[in-house]
Amino acid sequence: VDSIPEARLNLIIYYLRHGTINEAFDLVSDLDPATPQEYIIKGVVHATLGQSTGNREHLKMAQQCFQLVGTSAHECDTIPGRQCMASCYFLMRQFEDVNIYLNSVKAYMYNDDDFNYNHGIALAATRNYKAAEEALLLIHNEVYKAEYVYISWLARCYVMNGNPRSAWELYLKMTSSSESFNLLQLIANDCYRMGHFLFAAKAFDVLERLDADPEYWEGKRGACVGVFQQVIAGKASRDDLQDVLSMIRNTSNPQVEYIVRIIKKWCKENNVKIT
Repeated sequence: VDSIPEARLNLIIYYLRHGTINEAFDLVSDLDPATPQEYIIKGVVHATLGQSTGNREHLKMAQQCFQLVGTSAHECDTIPGRQCMASCYFLMRQFEDVNIYLNSVKAYMYNDDDFNYNHGIALAATRNYKAAEEALLLIHNEVYKAEYVYISWLARCYVMNGNPRSAWELYLKMTSSSESFNLLQLIANDCYRMGHFLFAAKAFDVLERLDADPEYWEGKRGACVGVFQQVIAGKASRDDLQDVLSMIRNTSNPQVEYIVRIIKKWCKENNVKIT
């Protein structure tokens, strides 16, 4: 491997693609880059290891490798050179700059899952949720689509783009875990902020059953009252009130009976059938 540089690079790429990052690092640790390709591969290995372990030294080394390629006279206007600058800014969390570079090569990378993953996150991080959702939905790699980072960003895009039901369906497909709990919190809070009160209530309802933290009851109570107000204003379906009553009754709290009584009184006065 040492006698043929291409063989070493190919083996590093093989290890990266198969998720064996420590083996890739063993090969790259004593690599003294001489070509743009070698700098890029060394940068990718350090970035992958840094992001998986949280090690700032690896991230700093990756940033330096990408910057050297992206600012070089021979590479700055090439697709790899611009991707390197995007990667450098990504690691610095300067997502506006990331999008400038990725947008400049987007036409050439339409079907590239890695490109669309990075672009989707960078777009979402700059609150361009519509374009972010479009980029994330272009991804075909099932491994990527099963990652919590992907699921959580896509869920946020759905909520911000007025489609909370799709975010809720992402949660329903997950198995119970700390990640599904975190997604519930994201959906609950984002839906509440955006006025998608029915799905905020659904998320807070599950959270409350999993954890007795009183904040979840307060969130569910506020969301349920929000649904009720939307129904009164004609901005939500009257059928939603049955779901609201069911969720409210799941909680043992002195406030429950008062809220139920108010909703049932309004339903009776407005000929809405509930149980």
